[in-house]
This record gives sequence, C-alpha cells and structure tokens, in this order.
Amino acid sequence: MNKENTAVDSILVQDFNGNQIDLIKEYQGKPILVIIYNNQCLGCTGRAIPLAYQLKKENVGVQVVGIHSNFTNTKVTENDIKSIFTIEELPFPIFLDEGHLVYDQFDSEGTPQWLLITKDGILSRSIFGSQEGAQNRLFYALEQLD
Repeated sequence: MNKENTAVDSILVQDFNGNQIDLIKEYQGKPILVIIYNNQCLGCTGRAIPLAYQLKKENVGVQVVGIHSNFTNTKVTENDIKSIFTIEELPFPIFLDEGHLVYDQFDSEGTPQWLLITKDGILSRSIFGSQEGAQNRLFYALEQLD
C-alpha cells in the first residue's frame, strides 16, 4: 500500500490494447494528478471528470491521468470509456485498472480517488471524493506542489 509522503515505485495500468504501462516511468520527471474512477460512479462522471479536465487546463505543468478501475469481470472497452464524454477525443489520457489493483495499491476509499504525485515520484496527497470539501483539499494540494 502506498501512503502519503512515500515513494511510488510504479503504477501499473493497461492501455486500450491491453499493453501494460507504468505511469511513473511514462511521466517521469513530471508531477502527476491521477483520478481513479469508474464509469458507473455518478460523482465521478458528473463532477470529478469535469474537474480533472478543468485542473488540466489550469495546471499545465501537471500531467492529469484517468484510471478506470474495473470492479466486475466485464471487459471495459475504449468505447465504454468514451461513452461518458460529449467529445470524440479523450480530454486526458485514460488507462484501465483491471481487477482494481491500482485502486487497492493506494488503499482507496472509493471512487473518485485523487492521487497527487510529485515530479520526484512521492505520493503527496490522496483525496477521496468529488464534492466541495474534496475539491478544496485538491486545489490546496496543487497550490503546495513544488
């Protein structure tokens, strides 16, 4: 389990073609804001995903990444992921967490779970939720990011 203020060695996810990707290596040297979410979570699709897009626009030095955690045995496709968006292209990279391993890796409380990882690979903050309190903690954490 990764806890706040500890190094994150890897975050292993899959792309839509089933290739394994380590997000820590993929975005090495950049701060990463991860949103762990699920398409069936209304707070995720209604508040958190739009917030992630807004934060991407406001924090150009931070790599925003979505991770769809799958809690069922049903295979999630690229079309499933894109179905929640009103635009054709994904607003930021989204990867798959089959078997919710990344969700478990960070001892997530539910979805959405936000992870802010420094450019040095340290888990700065882990924040659960999409409502105002969680949003304020997220804004503050981004302001404090070095």
